[in-house]
Amino acid sequence: MWQGEIKDLSLQVDVLSLSDLPELLSVQDAVIQVLAEPEHYQSLSIEELTKLLKDQTLIGAKSDGRIIAFRAMLIPPIDNEHLGRDIGWPEDLLERVIYQEVTNVHPEFRGYGLQTHLGKLLMSQVESDYRFDVVCATVAPFNIPSMKDKFSLGLRIGAFKEKYGGKLRYIFYKEMHRMWQPTSEVTEVPMEDRARQGELLQAGWVGTDMMKQGEQWIVRYEK
Repeated sequence: MWQGEIKDLSLQVDVLSLSDLPELLSVQDAVIQVLAEPEHYQSLSIEELTKLLKDQTLIGAKSDGRIIAFRAMLIPPIDNEHLGRDIGWPEDLLERVIYQEVTNVHPEFRGYGLQTHLGKLLMSQVESDYRFDVVCATVAPFNIPSMKDKFSLGLRIGAFKEKYGGKLRYIFYKEMHRMWQPTSEVTEVPMEDRARQGELLQAGWVGTDMMKQGEQWIVRYEK
């Protein structure tokens, strides 16, 4: 799929198979051990990882034959939590929605930009797959690295609501076969202002970027 170097780190990236499952679990365990904010992390079960591997939507980066990072897309069930509904996607097209799933980078290999690199490879792969029209993802507010990752991959905020039993989440999305062009209208809102962001999203605005002003994180909305 891809082979090269990042900051002198030799890598090979491939779609992974069921034989890689033990190594994937080992990387996930290593990530969990060093988490500062475990509430931002949703670990995957053996069953969930097995589905991703069988669907061939999970890619991994190997260095010296060892898996050091992995990232996945999920072909989701059409259930009550479906993210397509949150962004107003037509009901009869929900089967053409795919999710960005978990990313794990072994703590020893942080600082190489592996999360974004794997994300770009996956997005490129999915954008050429005409089974799908849109990519969705959820991110907890103030999970700054994950939000930056989504914006860097061209995703926008389309909703801000409680998901998964009352957890507040941004719903990010990107249409893959058409370009979105904003008007000149721009406004900026503190990330902590849930009500104002909800009003803007209901009125058709989308979140397109974020920045830090002093000690405060700001989300940019465009229409």
